[in-house]
Amino acid sequence: MIYVLFAILVILIFWVISIYNFFVSTKTRVGASIQEIGNQLKRQSELIPNLEASAKGYLKHEKGIFDELTSARKQISSAVSSGDVNKMADAGKMLSDVLPKIQVIVESNPEIKANELVKSLMDELRDTSDKIMYARRLLIDLTADYNVKLVTFPSSVVAGIFRFEKLKGLETSEEGDKLKVTEAEAKTPKINL
Repeated sequence: MIYVLFAILVILIFWVISIYNFFVSTKTRVGASIQEIGNQLKRQSELIPNLEASAKGYLKHEKGIFDELTSARKQISSAVSSGDVNKMADAGKMLSDVLPKIQVIVESNPEIKANELVKSLMDELRDTSDKIMYARRLLIDLTADYNVKLVTFPSSVVAGIFRFEKLKGLETSEEGDKLKVTEAEAKTPKINL
């Protein structure tokens, strides 16, 4: 009988340790994913001046886009310096809003489209944008896993004992147009080549 109680106690201790390790390791991974978002935004902000310099010669008449690119680059640099995840998310969104405008100009101008330098930089920006989206998705998933474990029984008992708190993750608006899909957004886009 004493061996059974001892075995149950050992199993319980290992279970508590594994839950504790989950919380600690997930918090560490959340921190790392925030750093990765900043890292990719920094990479992106360093690519923008190169894109500007190489594309300006071809796109002199599109000055407004360069102003938007410069503004996005400044916002990214500021967000990365601050370490604020939400500022990083906003800066990344600002840049991703400018990217399609540049792509339309590049795709509509055969001379620019054929330029390997512009193509390469566009590919780099697109690749970095994808990496930022992946890092955001990872942050969202890790935060969700952590917070679910925090409130579900029996892991919530361990969380309470060690005073683990809810992680914020990326903040988004909880009201407004962002949460609604308009009729126009629901339609399949038509491409006319």
